[in-house]
Amino acid sequence: MDEQINKRAESIASIGFFDGVHRGHLCLIQQLKDEAKRRGLRSLLLTFDRHPRTVVSPGHVPELLTTLEEKEQLLRQTGVDEIIVLPFTLELSRLTAKEFMQQVLCKELHVTALVLGYDHAFGHGGGALNDYVRWGKETGIEVVRAHELADLMVSSSKCRRLLEHGNVKDAAEMLGRNYVLCGTVVPGFHIGHELGFPTANIEVDTEKLIPANGAYAVWVTLSDGSRYGGMLNIGHRPTIGNGEAMSIEVYLLDFDGNLYGQSVMLEFVAHLRDEQFFGTREELSAQLSRDESVTRSILFSAR
Repeated sequence: MDEQINKRAESIASIGFFDGVHRGHLCLIQQLKDEAKRRGLRSLLLTFDRHPRTVVSPGHVPELLTTLEEKEQLLRQTGVDEIIVLPFTLELSRLTAKEFMQQVLCKELHVTALVLGYDHAFGHGGGALNDYVRWGKETGIEVVRAHELADLMVSSSKCRRLLEHGNVKDAAEMLGRNYVLCGTVVPGFHIGHELGFPTANIEVDTEKLIPANGAYAVWVTLSDGSRYGGMLNIGHRPTIGNGEAMSIEVYLLDFDGNLYGQSVMLEFVAHLRDEQFFGTREELSAQLSRDESVTRSILFSAR
């Protein structure tokens, strides 16, 4: 192992949890790649296998914008030379920034320069930019501060707040892509069939943030790669009397078939309306017809 470490090429790195891999992250990563090219170094991204708060503050862990698998895939698409996922352990959380730079970055990974996000801090106790610059000099690492995204203040927490209010359009602007949920089609109550809008009931990854209750226009990608427009509802279905049970169900436009057991990917395009109570099922069915018309206009008008 020591021999393998010693053979590592020198690199320039950036560190972060990178939840969502949003436009702010992409701006930082582009600066990392530019610096790597200018210096003739390999570009290296360090991220973690779980949110640091799961270890240091278990009662205050935010819901995630990306699973670890999704995050790794998005980071690979940036074209950096190497991505390392570190297990975030209690021992790691106790390292000061200087100890982390010395023990992990310098000794193990041969990092000679570090691009630090404009609002990012790491290591037990944190520190200001001048502190990181000083600790870097003491450990043989040059610290370069990244500049922020010029036209949009972006953060994972801002993305979460937008999604929690159902604002999937502005969240997509920050992410640089539509927000995604993945899940599996499971048996439902077949109420949609009775209303003329047969829906697929989706069981989603529980660690990811679910947008606010309401109706949405979405794109739905099936296991075989086929893609359909859809209208999605998140909530308690008050007209049906669903009680406290939460449901996520989608009606696929122009689809006829059996979806049970299939994996699906949901891309949120637009918020149609908040969850509503209707006095009769006929009123609900009429609203669903209006929702379908608006959804078709949103998804297909630009084509």
